[in-house]
Amino acid sequence: MKFILGKKLEMTQIFQENGRVVPVTAVLAEPNIVTQIKTEAKDKYSAVQVGFGFNKNLKKPQVGHLKGLTSVRTLKEFRVNSSEVEKVKTGDQITVAVFAANDEVRVTGTSKGRGYQGVVKRHGFHGSPASHGHKDQLRKGGSIGATDPARVFKGKKMAGRMGNDQISISGLSIVDIDKEKNILYIKGAVPGARNSLLVISGPGEMDLTVAKPEIKTEVVAEKVESTAVESEIVDTKVEETPAVETTEAKPEVAEVVETKTEENK
Repeated sequence: MKFILGKKLEMTQIFQENGRVVPVTAVLAEPNIVTQIKTEAKDKYSAVQVGFGFNKNLKKPQVGHLKGLTSVRTLKEFRVNSSEVEKVKTGDQITVAVFAANDEVRVTGTSKGRGYQGVVKRHGFHGSPASHGHKDQLRKGGSIGATDPARVFKGKKMAGRMGNDQISISGLSIVDIDKEKNILYIKGAVPGARNSLLVISGPGEMDLTVAKPEIKTEVVAEKVESTAVESEIVDTKVEETPAVETTEAKPEVAEVVETKTEENK
């Protein structure tokens, strides 16, 4: 299974080659760090715990748990198979490179909190008639049950707190990936407000191999070439300067000394 933690940025749109405009949500998914691995032999189930974000003010239990790792802000756990746990180790980084365009994903987030709302906004009630004896009852819920049970059944649709719930949306797809900025562009809308935490997961095997050594070798080779050119320039300067100083300076000093000795005599 592929998974990563991210932060919702904003909604935008992407123009495709066929001229269609696709509405997408930009999600900032900075590299996640594997903080703990749970196995069936030790923990009775297999899972991978990852960390997201940075927090410099950690409590002592968190400092001990993240000993030798980066101080992360959020920890989340993903249930995976035992075969997938063997491919991951503590300290590995999970980047947006594990996903590809057109991958199907499931996004989980916390919806926006709307506070205390009535039945019309919360549940979509159409309300009571505006006339015929219904004074000041246009947006009220009406009767909540019969007299015989003498109680209100659990789950009755009434006024109350709206939003701020965990919501998961399946069937979404990744339109584009910006690997340099660590941004995933997911088709459609996802739950939550801006800067809220999102859990992104999808089917498939997660490959953590990153082709960074090739880039480093090229940079090192460029540095070696530049240093070689600089050394050649320095050598040429060292060879030229002593020849000019030795041929012109010494004869002038000798003539001055001879004239002074003749005047003294």
